[in-house]
Amino acid sequence: MARWSGVGGADAEAGADGEEDPEDQPPDPRPLAVFDLDGTLADVRHRLHHLTSRRKNWDAFFRAAEHDKPLAEGVALVRKHAATDEIAYVTGRPEHLRADTERWLARHGLPPGRLLMRRAGDRRPARVAKPELLRDLTWGRAVSVVVDDDRQVCRAYRDAGFPVRVADWSDAPEPVLTEAQEREGRT
Repeated sequence: MARWSGVGGADAEAGADGEEDPEDQPPDPRPLAVFDLDGTLADVRHRLHHLTSRRKNWDAFFRAAEHDKPLAEGVALVRKHAATDEIAYVTGRPEHLRADTERWLARHGLPPGRLLMRRAGDRRPARVAKPELLRDLTWGRAVSVVVDDDRQVCRAYRDAGFPVRVADWSDAPEPVLTEAQEREGRT
């Protein structure tokens, strides 16, 4: 069974489902390949209209995520890296969307891996929050690539010393996502 886990996530308790706690497992010796979700693996264009008005409808925006189509280029890249790397997902989505996000990953056959999400109430810009999540995950680990569609996040990853690939295959209107990630701290 595919399993997505997160640092301090709801599934971090040992024995709750009969499986060993991933924290008790020896570290995977392979390098990490880290992927963003929205705009990198998931096509969010159909739900951006919830963010274009002055009063943004975040609940509707996130509810519609289950209907995201996978982005073929991103999916192919994560599958390619799964052959040689341990996979992890770092997203600006809030923690309360973990179950929905895990179902989306499984439904689209994406490789299992750690899933790191924003803690409740974290409204910092994505360029601050995501590199912090990644640093916690990668302490002492080799990272082969970090893939994200947000150029400010990519710049922050590079500044932190990570190898970066910009996910430039989505046609999502960058100003809407940039505002959501930078000013609202929501995705």
